[in-house]
Amino acid sequence: MAELSYKTKLDELLLTAAKQGASDLHLAVGRRPTLRLDGVLVPIQKELIVTPEMMEGLVTALLTPEQKERFLRERQLDFAYAYEDKARFRVNVFFQRGFMAAAMRLIPGQIKTIEDLQLPSILHDFARLSQGFILVVGPAGHGKSTTLASILDEINHQRTDHVITIEDPIEYLFVQDRSIISQREVGNDTPNFHDALRTLLRQDPDVVMIGEMRDSESISTAMTSAETGHLVFSTLHTNSASQTIDRIIDSFPADQQGQVVSQLAATLVAIVSQRLIPRIDGGRVPANEIMLVNSAIRNLIRERKTYQIDLVIETSMQEGMITLNRSLAGLIRKKEISLENAELYSLNPSELRILLERS
Repeated sequence: MAELSYKTKLDELLLTAAKQGASDLHLAVGRRPTLRLDGVLVPIQKELIVTPEMMEGLVTALLTPEQKERFLRERQLDFAYAYEDKARFRVNVFFQRGFMAAAMRLIPGQIKTIEDLQLPSILHDFARLSQGFILVVGPAGHGKSTTLASILDEINHQRTDHVITIEDPIEYLFVQDRSIISQREVGNDTPNFHDALRTLLRQDPDVVMIGEMRDSESISTAMTSAETGHLVFSTLHTNSASQTIDRIIDSFPADQQGQVVSQLAATLVAIVSQRLIPRIDGGRVPANEIMLVNSAIRNLIRERKTYQIDLVIETSMQEGMITLNRSLAGLIRKKEISLENAELYSLNPSELRILLERS
């Protein structure tokens, strides 16, 4: 197949993914191109099984010469790829068993509102804050970037701020409205996360979004930025608010943890933990745990008693907090999700069943 034909085939696959509403397209040797639809992997039956030669042709069609050189050197690469004006993808190309492979996440062109996404209305409050540290956490592929984009776009439409994002790669493209939005892509606009973080405060931001907190340096920069009067958003691959706090503290050496605990207690405003649950009638719907940092939680962080945080969330519903199980139970009662799926995503299925029996 000629180079031009690989480009045509690639565009055809991307268009299929966009038209079918897939969240991801997977390309791997020995399998048909595969879509992730509502969380389930579905091979495209009309497509041929991918050969090593086809795989190399499809990956080469995705990459610029510079990207290909870097990919072959580093054996993996993250970047964004736009198919005309129809669809945009976050791409990871990598090697497995000596063969090239690609995972492509579809990024919707339109940034949805908090209501469109059926997220808790308390998230509107985060868009009104002038400073603090807010985290959206959860497994990969469960809408963390989409949730952050909805909050940032609300800021964009309502406030005259300078918003800086540091992403690898840039996912959602913001159309600037009342705010100035500077989106910095690692590899293109800055050599690496560390350089971008080091110069961040010299760029006069009001609001900062760090695509993912990868290490103690990014966590430290986020907390310092929040401490010095900025509103900071980021994500982590953790399962709950209490686990997130433990992960942050444990990412630092023991001799620095005391200072980190103090900084975290002073700057943290909220942690939103999210899962996308398959709907009974198709599609997916978010279930959220919301932890808002009040004086009780601040004290638990300082005293390193994170195991008690779940109880505070459970007993603070009137403040806008909610446990993941209560969120799941609400979706079951509305007949949006099945009990079976809710139990798969619950961190405590027996407690979920007790909650449902009481109602």
